[in-house]
Amino acid sequence: VQLVESGGGSVQPGGSLRLSCAASGSIFTIDGMGWYRQVPGKQRELVASSNRGGSTNYGDSVKGRFTISRVNAENTVYLQMNSLKPEDTAVYYCNARGLESNYDTYDSWGQGTQVTVSS
Repeated sequence: VQLVESGGGSVQPGGSLRLSCAASGSIFTIDGMGWYRQVPGKQRELVASSNRGGSTNYGDSVKGRFTISRVNAENTVYLQMNSLKPEDTAVYYCNARGLESNYDTYDSWGQGTQVTVSS
């Protein structure tokens, strides 16, 4: 299963960005989709995740500012990021997990998209 991300870029503090991630390939189910981020020298951390039933989970640092949404029919997940702060600067990665058409499990990552928040 392949994931293609888009929507990263540079923005001033207080601004907004919207990330998109589309999954393709031999997909039977997508049980979970989410966004993680990583800065050099630190571990990758959860930003937001969504399961197939619609439940969501957010990292403490983004609660109230970021919103994850899914369009299951399009195998796509979005991350709306508002009130961005310099500390949100990172490479953002999309993740998806589930079952392929042959019922093998997958846990796939996108290539990453840079988000830079700076004045």
